[in-house]
Formats: sequence, C-alpha cells, structure tokens
Amino acid sequence: METSADRPLCLVTGAGGYIGGRLVPELLAAGYRVRCLARSPGKLRDRPWAGEVEVVRGDVTDPASVGAAMRGVAVAYYLVHALGTGRGFEDTDRAGARVFGTQAAGAGVRRIVYLGGLTPAGVPERELSPHLRSRSEVGRILLASGVPTTVLRAAVIIGSGSASFEMLRYLTERLPVMVTPSWVRTRIQPIAVRDVLRLLVGSARMPADVNRAFDIGGPDVLTYRDMMLRYAAVVGLPRRVILPVPVLTPRLSSHWVGLVTPVPASIARPLTESLRHEVVCRENDITRYVPDPPGHPIGFDEAVRLALKRVREAEVATRWSSVSAARAPSDPLPTDPAWAGGSLYTDLRERPVHAPPEALWRVIEGIGGENGRHPPPLAWSVRGIADRLVGGVGTHRGRRDAHRLRVGDSVDFWRVEEIEPGRLVRLRADIRLPGLAWLEMYVGVDDTGRTRYRQRALFHPHGLLGHTCWWSLSPFHALLFGGMARNIARTAERADGHGLGDGTPPPGRTASPAVRRTG
Repeated sequence: METSADRPLCLVTGAGGYIGGRLVPELLAAGYRVRCLARSPGKLRDRPWAGEVEVVRGDVTDPASVGAAMRGVAVAYYLVHALGTGRGFEDTDRAGARVFGTQAAGAGVRRIVYLGGLTPAGVPERELSPHLRSRSEVGRILLASGVPTTVLRAAVIIGSGSASFEMLRYLTERLPVMVTPSWVRTRIQPIAVRDVLRLLVGSARMPADVNRAFDIGGPDVLTYRDMMLRYAAVVGLPRRVILPVPVLTPRLSSHWVGLVTPVPASIARPLTESLRHEVVCRENDITRYVPDPPGHPIGFDEAVRLALKRVREAEVATRWSSVSAARAPSDPLPTDPAWAGGSLYTDLRERPVHAPPEALWRVIEGIGGENGRHPPPLAWSVRGIADRLVGGVGTHRGRRDAHRLRVGDSVDFWRVEEIEPGRLVRLRADIRLPGLAWLEMYVGVDDTGRTRYRQRALFHPHGLLGHTCWWSLSPFHALLFGGMARNIARTAERADGHGLGDGTPPPGRTASPAVRRTG
C-alpha cells in the first residue's frame, strides 16, 4: 500500500508568483508531494493549498538554503526571475540559476524543470531584449548543470494574472482608438495558462536521457494587433481602431503602457522591449513526452474566455469570509498583484447597528418590492426609467416572496446571485450597464459584540464607456450607496426599537445586549 512518503517530492520555487502559485495545486492533484522554497514563507500562508505543502525559508542565490531545500527532492521547478527588480536583474538571474543547478546536482535531484521565454529564430542571444536574453541564459545554465533538465519556452501566456495578458486586457478595454508602436505587427504564438501548467506537470515524468529545451505554444499564430482585435470580439467590445506608428521606441512604449494600464513600468518595459521579436514555435517535440489530450492545446479565443470566466460568474466579488472556493488554473488568485484581474471598482460602506443581527437580517432579506426601497424611491425610479428607455427591465419586477429570498429571485432590477442565510446577500444588476455590477449586503458582529452592517457595491467596467460611467456617477455615490447603508441601519433599529440611526442608543432607553457588551 502506497504511503505519502512513497510519492515523489517536488520542490517549487516561485510559489508566490503567477505560475508557481497555480502549479502547486496541479502537482498535488497529480499525486506529488510538494515543498515550496520562499524568501518570505508567511506570504504563502493564505494560499488555499498552504496546509498541504511543506514551506521552507530560503533564497535561490543562497547555496545553504537551496541545498537544504533540495534534500529528498525528485523534481525541482525553477520558476523565479528578477524581472521588475530594476537594473542588474540579469546578474541576479544568472547567480540564482548557477546556485540552483549546483545544489540540485549535489542533492541527486532527478530532474529540473524551468519555464523560460520563447526566443526568435536566427537572432543571436546578444541581440535579444534583456528579458529574453536573461531567460535564455538561465535555461543554458540549468541544462549544463549535470541534472537532466526540461526547459519550456513560452511566449505570451493567456490567463488572468499573467503580466502579458493584463497588458493586452487593459490596452484593449481602455482604448477604442489606439496609436500604437510598430511592434503590434509582430507575430506571436500565445499559449493558455492551462496548457503551460499541464506541460510543467507532465515534464516531471520525462525519461532521464532527456536534457533539452522545448518550444511550447497554442494553435494560433497572431500579431499583437490580431490579439487585441480578437480579445475585443470575445469580450463583446466594438472593433478597435489600431494605428501603428514607427516613432514609439521600446522605452516610449513602456511609458505609454504605463499611462494606460496599471501594470508597473518595471515589468511593462522589459515585456514591451521583448515584443519587437517574433516569437513563434520552431518545433512541437514536447508532444512526444507529454501528449496533448482532447481539446488541447487551447486556442486563443477560448483561452481568453477561460481567463475572463471568473468575472462573468461574479467570482471577482471576494467573499467577506475570504474563504477560497475551488479555482481553475486560469482564475485569478487573491494573492495576485493588485493590477491583475482587470478593473473592479468598489464602494464600501460599514455602519454599527443598534439592533440584533437577526433584526438587521430581516431588513436585508426584505429589501425591494413592496417592502421598501433603498435608496429612496426617487433615485430608484429615475434609474429604472432610464433603463426602460434603452430596452431594459426597469425597476418594477418586484419580488416573488415578500419575506424570503432564494438564489435566482428577482428583486426589482437586481437578481439574487448568492445568499447565506443570516449573513450575506449578493445581488447582480439586471439593468443595462456598460459592465457588470453587484451589490453585497452583509450582517456581521465586531470584536466587541456590536452588530455591524457592511455593504459593498462592485462594478466591472466594459470598455471605456464603463470606466466613464463609474467616474461620472462617483459624485453621487455618497447619496446612493451611503444613503442606502444609512437607511437599512435605521430601518433595522426602528424595527427593533433601538437607536437613532446615528450609532447612539435613544435617550432614556437601555441599549440592546449587543450594544451593552461594547462597554
């Protein structure tokens, strides 16, 4: 009978990064044990898989910590790079790769797996962009380490959270008309993150005599312009007007990207410099060792749909409890950079309520229809009339049950998307908007035992019009969202006979038990 000790142990560096953080659960699902090497182990504490792996402290440039982490390891994944750390990142990458290869050889590691960058055919390494040159050099160092090594070379990875994909997303969504650098004509062979992870996991089982690099890519070869146009088509945006000009150098391009997107310039600049190179697979030998299952490799359009699926299903609205549901490899993670996952505007309101949680919940569950509307009827009606004028549902659908809510119920122009009885209601707007909108209402209790009402409005804009819509209405958010939170709290207090709606109990009355516990 196989025990956990019989399963091969994989070492993953870069588990806090985009690929590493998604590879760990895939390795666990494939039956491997996993050890993660991290400079700051505490940063992995909130990962959904944290309790299933061993985390050790160390740095790839420190031989002692890497050597200790290699003990008992069968397969070592090198998924770190110094991109974004400023000048000298090539030296850091070089030093880390040498330490990693030397320590892996000394520990008897069976295989190293490295994810590098796809390089253009016929271009000497010295003429590559610094980003691609460093990736290529790291691959060569690991291949010469004496440990059988698999180097996977990929171009643009399509998945929410990938820096290259986020650049593509923001540029396309925010600019209906673009004056672009000439590199938008460069041919690229993108690959879905699901295929990258599948090939990384499969590489662990390669025969011992395999020590080489493999080009990996999806089925489509596209220019960057093609990718922007196809992204717009998948998302449903109007066709983008793209006007390439030759005067934008890589340096100017990175500043242009920095103005339009939230991707940091320290990352955007080396990526845009690399886009001047044509990166297309020259071979597909990887399939000899890791065969493609049905439906793979995933095409560009489907990869984009998968990358955006979480947004469509409202998973962007992270639960108040921060409980992590099962995620697909292309989903964003809570630990991704703040600029990943597309734009999500948030209006957060929180108020103490001098009434028991049950009283507040009754008000939340009874919102809308004939029971009352928050914000006041005038604001509600004006928005409904505007929606009806453009063919929407308006605000007069009411609700099926005056006292109970169920998932799928309509509440005026909202629809119940999620409900946790006594705790949380999430509504999705059914009205016509240039984007997706949700409203969350939450019943909580603070550390002192006081009831608290939390309200969060979220808006995922669709194109430039969506961004404009949010910011044009932002001066009225205090009236709409603030008024709604205030009215719900006051209604709960009046219904329970407590408070004045401003956080203080009424004169001459005894505070509710929840208030009394505050001291």
